[in-house]
Amino acid sequence: MVVAIATFMEVLDTTIANVALRYISGGLAVGPDEAAWVVTSYLVANAIVLTASSFLAKRYGRKAFFMAAIALFTVSSVLCGFAWSLESLLFFRVLQGLGGGGMAPLAQSILADSFPPEKRGQAFALYGVAIVVAPVVGPTLGGWLSDQYSWHWCFLINAPVGLIALFLIWWLVQDPKSAIEERKRLRRDGVRFDIVGFILVATFLGSLEVVLDEGQRKDWFGSNLIVVFACLTVLSFVAMIPWELNHKNPVIDLRLLGQRQFGSCFLVMLATGAILIATTQFLPQLLQDYFGYTATWAGLALSPGGVVTCLMMFVIGRVSAYVQPKYLIATGATIIAFAMVDLTNLYGDLNFGFFVWSRIYIGIGLPMIFLSITAASYEGITKDQTDQASALINVARNVGGSMGVSLAQNILAYRQQFHTSRLVEHIVPSEPAYQESLRAATQFFSTRGASMVDAQNQAIAWIGRQVQTQSAFLAYIDVFWALALVSACAVPLAMILKNVKRGGEAPAGGH
Repeated sequence: MVVAIATFMEVLDTTIANVALRYISGGLAVGPDEAAWVVTSYLVANAIVLTASSFLAKRYGRKAFFMAAIALFTVSSVLCGFAWSLESLLFFRVLQGLGGGGMAPLAQSILADSFPPEKRGQAFALYGVAIVVAPVVGPTLGGWLSDQYSWHWCFLINAPVGLIALFLIWWLVQDPKSAIEERKRLRRDGVRFDIVGFILVATFLGSLEVVLDEGQRKDWFGSNLIVVFACLTVLSFVAMIPWELNHKNPVIDLRLLGQRQFGSCFLVMLATGAILIATTQFLPQLLQDYFGYTATWAGLALSPGGVVTCLMMFVIGRVSAYVQPKYLIATGATIIAFAMVDLTNLYGDLNFGFFVWSRIYIGIGLPMIFLSITAASYEGITKDQTDQASALINVARNVGGSMGVSLAQNILAYRQQFHTSRLVEHIVPSEPAYQESLRAATQFFSTRGASMVDAQNQAIAWIGRQVQTQSAFLAYIDVFWALALVSACAVPLAMILKNVKRGGEAPAGGH
């Protein structure tokens, strides 16, 4: 519970600012594109520090590094709340991301080392509530705070939680003996930080985050900014692989990704992060833009799914002691795929309950994937690799989330253009359906007191809005079909995982 509190606060900040962007844009007198950097800057800094967390935790102690990360995150959160300009807010968000990036992998490695394999499922169930529920709570809480108070409170609420987490970590968490011995060995052997590898990995992840998060807004390769960061992504990736594979103490152990078990878990976590973050961002956006919901009510549509996720975490935590992770992952991915297919039944008269139930279906399937993938990823991993494994799994969740949002943004933009161009082909005077719609709409507005000319103009404008709305619905349907396909791809990946050893049992799948 102690390590989950800190992680909940950190993951919450990946989504709480999304629904507050329009308020931040207005409050700081900047455009929506500029305000979007509030989210991007946090994700970039978060992804960069993830890669260094493993070595820093070993070198200076997990507890000390964890407390330093919480302290930096808490202080920078307060500074974000008091930011006086966009530049100051972005600077403080980078600091916040640097602090937050070290928390999630350390929390997972602490749990992995603190519990035997047969107990990890239940431990990760409680911890998983923080990871999976926080992005769901974020839009609800951010919307309510922005509607009722101001966007500043989206950051200021971290202060009391951070102080409580800092005290509890200091009081209750201790470094294991193996970690203390490892720290002494590193000091004795004079092992140095892989600064070149860190720069290459940080450049790759940071540039990739910028390309994915800003590509759609900047018109992709039509923007010099995106071209520069895309080149940096490719060059740093090409240079990173041979350097990390040949370095004695690499900042990231790429050989882990080459293992069938961990590599498959990494890919499944990419897909899970994509679905979790993409749906959390695009469902509130759909409700606010086309169903007239406030930020608070758009967030509330996701809340019942969060409650179901909490309950399912504990259920799956129990079930995981008897069922192999690969079967739970495959089942969860199938449920989420069907939940995405259900969302394709989109039209303008849907009620609040439809979106609540769609999120509940996702809330049933998501814990099956998250808990099982977290437990399965540590199978066959040695004690000295747990920090590395935790960092890579969290990188997968972050990068997967950015990939999911980028995929959804692109599909939404391009398919909306496509559907608009197809629909307007029928908005011509020779179409009987158009003539009838224009006549009925003109009559409607004329009965409301408009002159015949004004009524016809209003009718034409109304038909135009209907075309835009319907093309948007069709584009969102395409987004949900794409996310269903992403979830379906996780099923075969899950089935190639090895069976996890339980307690003293021999592994059923062979290791």
